[in-house]
Amino acid sequence: MKIKLYDIAHSRAGDKGNTLTLSLIPYKAEDYPLLCALVTAEAVKKHLHAIVAGEVIRYELPNLPALQFVCQQALTGGVTTSLTMDTHGKTLSYALLEMWLEA
Repeated sequence: MKIKLYDIAHSRAGDKGNTLTLSLIPYKAEDYPLLCALVTAEAVKKHLHAIVAGEVIRYELPNLPALQFVCQQALTGGVTTSLTMDTHGKTLSYALLEMWLEA
């Protein structure tokens, strides 16, 4: 069964320089293991390949439950030097939620 990530989770974005952080929080705690299994750093890097030029690191926060992705070289230079419309990368949380999952 194929589902979009936004069907089972929500996301928030943050930034520091040229680094983007994306949190991924399931609507239901019981979906956390599915997110851990399917939403890998490699899958996020592949999904956001046109945006994230650097490494993607995933952190698991099982007590919340949530995942956090730290994406290097993702804001075209950083907030103060970027010429993009969304210099903070806030809309990139929605780009992540467009990812398809094969559940």
